[in-house]
Amino acid sequence: MRQGITDAVKHLLIINVLMFIGTLAIGNGQSFYQWFALYFPKNPMFQPWQVLTHMFMHGNVTHILFNMFALWMFGTTVEQVFGMRKFVVFYLLCGFGAAIIQVAFLYFQFNTGLETLIESGFSQTDIVSVLSDGQYDKRWVPVLGDKFDGFASAFNATMVGASGAIMGILVAFGMLFPESKLMLIFLPIPIKAKYFIPAIIALDLFSGLTGQSIFSPSNTAYMAHVGGALTGFLLMYFWKKNERDKYRWN
Repeated sequence: MRQGITDAVKHLLIINVLMFIGTLAIGNGQSFYQWFALYFPKNPMFQPWQVLTHMFMHGNVTHILFNMFALWMFGTTVEQVFGMRKFVVFYLLCGFGAAIIQVAFLYFQFNTGLETLIESGFSQTDIVSVLSDGQYDKRWVPVLGDKFDGFASAFNATMVGASGAIMGILVAFGMLFPESKLMLIFLPIPIKAKYFIPAIIALDLFSGLTGQSIFSPSNTAYMAHVGGALTGFLLMYFWKKNERDKYRWN
């Protein structure tokens, strides 16, 4: 297959770059984040459209360069198999799946701490009000212990980036071309996609559950990666079972 940029990938690259330029140019970088990053739903900064817009936002130059390189490298090949319309649907659904899993994980962290505080006599209304002001009550720390960091960070979490959608694309690539050999920059050993991609997902799952970063920055939304990969796998599995449609939408 040719390695030129396909139509959907090209337009996704353009949108992501324009959003990044807008982030730098408007409001000293803060306005775009407040409008378009995905906030925790209980946070007063949350807006419904952020479920879509967050996947076109990026935190810095390295973040967008890495994601856009992966989108071009794997997305072009997958789009050639799917066709443009199906690729776009797949990409967006994987991004939504990533957001859902990440937010569900944050809810688990937040509610675990919230229930502990309520059982200790604190009012839920007061707790949310204090957090909404960007503060916390020092009395919470000894009550929550090692649960405090997850509780507070969940409420204040923001999510940006195309990584979740791209993880879905990576899964699709691996299922379509399992014998293709891939490798990491810092581990230049060719590994077949059918082994490489599950290993990457397993590392993200480990990091998400333990909080220990293996090769990604510590502020990575690991569970979003897992969510995007899981969504991509489920879509590929059900589309593959439909032999009449198979993969491509013309």
